[in-house]
Amino acid sequence: MRKERPSPTLKLRRLGIDTYKEAVLYMRHDCHVCRAEGFEVQARVSVSLKERSLATTLNIIHDSALKPGEASLSEYAWHKLGAREGDEIHVTHVPPIQSLSHVRAKIYGNALDADQFNLIINDIVTGHYSDIHISSFLTACAGGRLSETEIIYLTRAMVESGEKLDWGKNLVVDKHCVGGLPGNRTTPIVVAIAAAYGLTMPKTSSRAITSPAGTADTMEVLAPVDLDITAMRRVVERENGCVVWGGSISLSPADDLLIHVEKALDLDSEGQLVASVLSKKIAAGSSHVLI
Repeated sequence: MRKERPSPTLKLRRLGIDTYKEAVLYMRHDCHVCRAEGFEVQARVSVSLKERSLATTLNIIHDSALKPGEASLSEYAWHKLGAREGDEIHVTHVPPIQSLSHVRAKIYGNALDADQFNLIINDIVTGHYSDIHISSFLTACAGGRLSETEIIYLTRAMVESGEKLDWGKNLVVDKHCVGGLPGNRTTPIVVAIAAAYGLTMPKTSSRAITSPAGTADTMEVLAPVDLDITAMRRVVERENGCVVWGGSISLSPADDLLIHVEKALDLDSEGQLVASVLSKKIAAGSSHVLI
């Protein structure tokens, strides 16, 4: 019986490279693993560390930042894997991503069903998609190519991708208005009035997308907005409302990954916009939303 060849290993060195939420693997240009496995720049590569594994995008280094037999990870990938300096990682090819066939179907103008959107969003959240894959999905959905039914499916898939809050009340309110306009900061005022009136308003807001400062950035001048769910609950239970940065809590986590790529593309399609807004509100436990 033929023995299975063990996957190649490399020792980790931390370079401290921030790629936001993109998992990147850094290897030397003359790395023996690259040659043995036939890896090329931008290849999707699976990195395993103990019981954890993560799909990454390969970048090649041509200087002495890494010694022979070493590799590095972006800060996002480092934290996802719980890596430590000197840990040994196993590097292999990424299995085919089945949901990409649905992205290709959408590119060619086909309608997607609920299960197909669920598979795509799940693969995005679990890190199987690179930014290139995400941009392909976003582009395929832009220009009015999402029907009302598809927008509902996409919204539900994004809600199910993360945690959902339940405030134990029949009336939980929220609002959304156009962003990116300097001086347009209605949210802190509206939340304060609604909370003072006795309404429950757990408001999540974005940081800068289309302008130098988003609502969360502006609110941060007055109070912390980088709250986790426990802190958010504590504030809402005490004050009836809050203004927190949506990226600090795991509500509709797919939304933050999609927005990150949309920002680079300067793309904001209507269907994606509706799914983005509503998924955050629903996940935050809102029953009524004023748009």
